[in-house]
Amino acid sequence: MPIMMLKLGHKINNFSEVIAFYKINKKYLLTFFFSFSAVFLLFAAQFTDEVFDPRIKTVQLYREGWNLSYPVLILNRDNRLILKFDLLDNSPESYWYTFVHCDKDWNESNIFISDYLTGFNEDQIEDYRPSFNTKVNYYHYQLRIPNDRMGIKLSGNYVIKVYRAGEHDRPAFTKRFMVAENAVLINASIKRPQPGPFYNTGQQAEIVVGLGRIGVRDPYNEIFTFIVRNGNFNETKGNLRPDLVGSNELRYNLLSNENIFYGGNEYRFFDIRNIRYPGENVRKIDYLEGRYHAFLVLSENREFKPYFYWQDFNGKYYVAVHNGRDMDVEADYIYVYFTLPSGDEVAGGEMYVSGAFNNWAFTRENRMTYDRSRGQYQCTMLMKQGWYNYEYIFLRNGAKAAPPSFFEGNHYETENDYLIFVYYRNPRDRYDRLVGFAISNSSKREGL
Repeated sequence: MPIMMLKLGHKINNFSEVIAFYKINKKYLLTFFFSFSAVFLLFAAQFTDEVFDPRIKTVQLYREGWNLSYPVLILNRDNRLILKFDLLDNSPESYWYTFVHCDKDWNESNIFISDYLTGFNEDQIEDYRPSFNTKVNYYHYQLRIPNDRMGIKLSGNYVIKVYRAGEHDRPAFTKRFMVAENAVLINASIKRPQPGPFYNTGQQAEIVVGLGRIGVRDPYNEIFTFIVRNGNFNETKGNLRPDLVGSNELRYNLLSNENIFYGGNEYRFFDIRNIRYPGENVRKIDYLEGRYHAFLVLSENREFKPYFYWQDFNGKYYVAVHNGRDMDVEADYIYVYFTLPSGDEVAGGEMYVSGAFNNWAFTRENRMTYDRSRGQYQCTMLMKQGWYNYEYIFLRNGAKAAPPSFFEGNHYETENDYLIFVYYRNPRDRYDRLVGFAISNSSKREGL
């Protein structure tokens, strides 16, 4: 309060003047209060993958050398992550970044930044270039993680927070990644559930964790196992308790329903690498008012159709240009039109176009509207040229996430990746170690 009063140029001497001051400056006080509350709530809650600046597009984070990989580093190994994003503007801006260490549930850890980082606490992203010969102007930014200015000392969950110069508490976006140790051995396989409600629609993870030499005394309260389907944090089974403990290993078997997922379906896809000729699942491409517009073929309702396999990217995407040399700056942005026929509007929620391209989020940008006159859901999104996987998700009112169901269907045969994370909380430590990581694919039926 004294800071605001000083800024407004008013000195308070007694209580009556406090009342008068409030009446005169009520608008400013309320504005300050709600702004402060918004910032406080942003960082008091769990971290998510979120873009706060609508000019920021196509945020990618993957293992160096493979742009379809998951953002997981192995501690003390010579491996890197690559962060890429675009600023849709005619001039560049100065962006900075820092890392936030989180607990297993993505809340900020109770440790100092010097405990988990080497080098600087924050740094500027200096690698950026303008787009080349595109209708939509943008600047492409790129960063290697870790680098010679900022290193990582501890395993666990991390968030990279990117913000404009001088706006540390107002991030342009946040993106999650993990740093894992090889302290435990994980063997996993994905199987069809036992006869019951999930027999035809679900997939179940069977996991054995060898504890090695980490010295666990109370595995039920010190070891926490998480499973994530296809890197989509909306589909997470977390804080799983082992069904059997013995001989220095933990077993998560098929006796519990806690490790069952809906299988979903193979993801829908489309190809907009070429702006002159329609790619797969693209009906036509028009050039209107200085922009390219790609109209996808009408989507079909797959909810009650039998399973059919085709190779997909498990919800991911990659940026590419037909006959291009530098996809990062030569790929243009195109308006993509999604159409989902439906005789009636589904009551009790909203329909979304979902995939890794928008961090699996449910926002106004990817929310579909229902056109009663045409009997269809519609959505238009501005997307960078490339090859995309996506699905339709119906989110019920009040829900934060939903499995695929309406218009997609669930099948036990569907090919999916399951990411397995094992965390260890030593009672003497103040953070959660990520002591093991593995990927198990449902089609291979074995741990990787």
